[in-house]
This record gives sequence, C-alpha cells and structure tokens, in this order.
Amino acid sequence: MARDDYAALAELAGGFIHEIKNHLGTLGLNLQLLAEDFQEPETQRERRALARMQKLHAECQRLTDLSNDFLRFARMRDLPLKPCDLAKVVEEMVDFFEPTAHAAGIDIRAFVPRDLPPVRLDRDMFKQALLNLMLNAEQALPSGGAITLQAAVDADCVCLSLIDTGPGMTAEVLAKVFEPFFSTKTAGSGLGLPTTRKIVEAHGGCIEAQSDVGKGTKFTIRLPVHRACV
Repeated sequence: MARDDYAALAELAGGFIHEIKNHLGTLGLNLQLLAEDFQEPETQRERRALARMQKLHAECQRLTDLSNDFLRFARMRDLPLKPCDLAKVVEEMVDFFEPTAHAAGIDIRAFVPRDLPPVRLDRDMFKQALLNLMLNAEQALPSGGAITLQAAVDADCVCLSLIDTGPGMTAEVLAKVFEPFFSTKTAGSGLGLPTTRKIVEAHGGCIEAQSDVGKGTKFTIRLPVHRACV
C-alpha cells in the first residue's frame, strides 16, 4: 500500500473511530445516570441490575480507552521537533515513573551520559513513547525486578536502551510485538508498542527489541544526532 493511500485509510478509520467514541460517551453517561437510581438497591433484582449497569459502564470505558489509543496511533503526524538534551528528558521520566516502580517492587535506574549530543524531539510525544516502554516493562515484572535505561553515541546516532529483568519473550512473540492489536495480556489495547514505534519513526529514528526467555527484554531506540551539532 502506498504511503498516501495508507495515510488516507488511517484518516478514514480515525474519523470512524471518533464517531464511535462519541456514541460510547453518550451511552456511558446514560448508564452512569441510570446506575445512580440504583445506588441503594433494596431487592436482589435491583442489585443484579446495578451490577450489570456497572459492568456495561466499565466496558464502555474500556472501549473508549481503546478508541483513544487507536486515534493516537492512526493520526500520528509530522512532529514539531526541537533540539533537546536527551539525558534531561530521561531524568524527568525516571523521576515521574519512580513512585509507580517503587510500588511494584521495581528498581529503576538510568545511566545516561550528560555529554550526549542533542537530538531533535517533540518532548511530550517522546515522553509518551518512553512511558509506553516503562509500562510495558512494569507489566513484565509482576513480582518486581529492575528496569535500566542507558544511552550511548553510535556513529551519528544516540542509542537509548530500556532493559528489564522480566521473563523475556519467545522468538514468535518477539516478532509480533510491534504489530497493532497484538498482545499477550488479557487487558490493554495492543497499541502501546506500535504507537511507540510510530513516535520514534516520526523522530527520524528506529526501535528494535531483543529478548530471550528467562533473560529479560531490551528495547533500543536510535535517534539521529542533531546535525547542527555534528
């Protein structure tokens, strides 16, 4: 499929999902209002009705979240990139994620040189990509473990790696991790890693995954050095 055709299809799908999301919002609101009428159920029948309404409302919210994930994935555009200090961005994200990691029994550390050459980033979108990787690593460590971020210069690129001590992935799973809607988890949209790849590619970079069963997983992002500083 040509790039223009893909963009047109993504825009069409995005518009369709946006309409569905609007209807889901209306449905969810009405279910919430209806459930308020049963907040103090007096009979078994009313208790069953309230439980069903709450389940339906939760399902509407899940579908709304999935719609939001898809819209972010489908409507990725050219990003406004500015020269940034990658070490500072990583530090901010580690500080942000540390309480979540601590609560999950995860030790998160970053080893990022302060003298890295600048890279061009949309800070907010790149932080979203890093957050997706951190959340993915957290989900791979239900009993705790470690997440390590490290960076180095390789030729005209800066390489940023995120390594977890989780159970790792088989070769079959590894080959599909960036496919939209693929997931080994019962919850989630299966769009976190595909969206991360689209964000990285919108920065002119690339991302790859390495994993071995029993040895953890490593995601590596390669970003071009800001040419004015080469």
